[in-house]
Amino acid sequence: MKIREANPSDMPSVLRLIKELAKFENEPEAVEVTVENLIKSGFKKNPAFKAYVAEIEERIVGMALFYERYSTWKGESIHLEDLIVEENFRGKGIGNVLYTEVLKYAYKNNFKRVAWEVLDWNTPAIDFYESTGAKLLKEWRVVHMDEKSLYHFTQNIT
Repeated sequence: MKIREANPSDMPSVLRLIKELAKFENEPEAVEVTVENLIKSGFKKNPAFKAYVAEIEERIVGMALFYERYSTWKGESIHLEDLIVEENFRGKGIGNVLYTEVLKYAYKNNFKRVAWEVLDWNTPAIDFYESTGAKLLKEWRVVHMDEKSLYHFTQNIT
């Protein structure tokens, strides 16, 4: 297995994994991003994200996609957006290696925190994260405003 930083030519495989994650999370139709979006956003002068990929025999079987953000309480932080391993390759430690690579990147670059979300029914992931020292913040709720809601909200501002 080889772990490396993703490059533009990896984005079709990254999108395939994003779609596999959406299916796993019971939202297979929710993915709107395209390969072109990923390339444009991830490989511009100030990239919107960084990603690591896991390769076995030149096939990308896993990825971790993350980006920098700022915490008013802690300072510079990282948000781990997605960590996914192809279903046929799960249970082989690939996710652990990708996760570790992101955490090493954060530590080496002096980020104060790494944050991410996990679905409450994904107990294997929760158990894994907690086993590494991550804290599950049960009293916090994730809040999203989608494109349609943004439109409706902004149309009602006077």
